[in-house]
Amino acid sequence: MPATPSDLFAFLDRLGLAHQTVTHPALFTVEQSRTLRGTIPGGHTKNLFLKDKKGTLFLVTALEDAVIELKSLHRLLGAGGRFSFGSADLMRETLGVEPGAVTPFAAINDTERRVSVVLDAAMMQHETLNYHPLVNTMTTSIARADLVRFLEETGHPPQIATVALSGAGLPRT
Repeated sequence: MPATPSDLFAFLDRLGLAHQTVTHPALFTVEQSRTLRGTIPGGHTKNLFLKDKKGTLFLVTALEDAVIELKSLHRLLGAGGRFSFGSADLMRETLGVEPGAVTPFAAINDTERRVSVVLDAAMMQHETLNYHPLVNTMTTSIARADLVRFLEETGHPPQIATVALSGAGLPRT
């Protein structure tokens, strides 16, 4: 059984990590999130569940407006060939979440540690970050350092890399 939001919150509490959650109607896209967000401070994000040609899984998390060039991202991350999106079934199997609710918090469900988590460097400039807590009817705010600690505690030490493009398609520096 995958963890529930209550299980996640209890885990965060056991680690002593502060978090704040707002309940809202189901959100499936970044655009919907923008219109219904309200006044939740911090960096708002998007998450890409990716699979390389060898079947290695990645969860790439960036700011909601980030442009990510999938054609070349595999080289930056040292993946085994180009990326494609992981299927909904594979997402459920490994991360225990539904499409529209993918989140770094889902690392709590990846007990086999099949998914590598990548956090965009520009996103990590925000002190507070916002993610769905395993369902898309809530948004949970957490400090960036606490997110890293959570991921480390689940056995998913994140790779922090510049994955978003800026300007004329050049990586941010």
